[in-house]
Amino acid sequence: MPGAANELVHQPLRLKIMAALHGLSPRDAVEFTRLKSIVDATDGNLGAHLTTLEQAGYVRIDKDFAGKKPRTRVALTRTGRLALIQHVAYLREILEGVAPTG
Repeated sequence: MPGAANELVHQPLRLKIMAALHGLSPRDAVEFTRLKSIVDATDGNLGAHLTTLEQAGYVRIDKDFAGKKPRTRVALTRTGRLALIQHVAYLREILEGVAPTG
C-alpha cells in the first residue's frame, strides 16, 4: 500500500515548480522570470504558488537588485527537496502497482 500523497506538492503547477528547482544544484536559485517560462505560468499564478511553497518551508525566495533592477530568485530548500523525493516515491509506488492490460 503506497504512502500518502503530499497535497502541497501534488498540485500540478507546484509539482512542476519543485521538479524544475530540484534540477538545480542545492546551492543554486533560478530567477522568477526564468522559472515562469519553464513552468509556463503567469506572474500572479506563479507568485501565489510560490507563496504557498514558501509558507510550507519548501522554497526560499530571495529578493535583491541587479544594478537598479529588482530581482527575485527562488531555490528549493532541504525540506522541499525531501518532500519532493517522498512524493515522487509515492507516485512510483502507485505506478508500479498498475498491471499492464491486454
